[in-house]
Amino acid sequence: MVTAIFSDVGGVLATNGWDRGTRQKAATEFNLAWNDFEERHELVVNAFELGQLSSDDYLNRTVFFEPRGFTKEQFRAFMFAQSRPFPQSLEHFGRLARSGKYFMATLNNESLDLNLYRIHHLGLRSVFSVFFSSCFLGVKKPDAAIYQMVLKLTAREAEECLFIDDRLLNVEVASRCGMQTIHCTDPLELPARMRELGVTEA
Repeated sequence: MVTAIFSDVGGVLATNGWDRGTRQKAATEFNLAWNDFEERHELVVNAFELGQLSSDDYLNRTVFFEPRGFTKEQFRAFMFAQSRPFPQSLEHFGRLARSGKYFMATLNNESLDLNLYRIHHLGLRSVFSVFFSSCFLGVKKPDAAIYQMVLKLTAREAEECLFIDDRLLNVEVASRCGMQTIHCTDPLELPARMRELGVTEA
């Protein structure tokens, strides 16, 4: 029986925060050389999402290593503006939380500033009790250590935990750690798929 739900944020509850597609939009919006920008991003993204690199340092290394005709504030505002909620998904998770039947937590890879913005802007505090984010834990999906860590921190058996993510590899590793899983390819299908696992709102 599922007693705890761990959900990714991007792709399940909202749009992805800073994925490849969003970075491509930024490169177009700010007239950045895409290959250079993406190469620099790949060199620092691990430290950025593990909370070891501030957003200022990230931007210094990926964008503002040379003079630009725009400011960090403008670029950061664009980054944040890409976060848009999936209302029906959030409403469904909200009903699950209000049922009082499940421990509700997020489990995601995110840089610190963007993670805090999304928690506030998307209203996640009204749904989830804890936010297990890579920037807080110092480990990220799909490393098995992050799943093992949240199981220890919540004192849960793996088989009573449901993990939901839009990336198949993340789901596969969680499953190998013993968790029940759903690979979310369409958030609108989640209520039915969760009911198949016995997860209901009432």
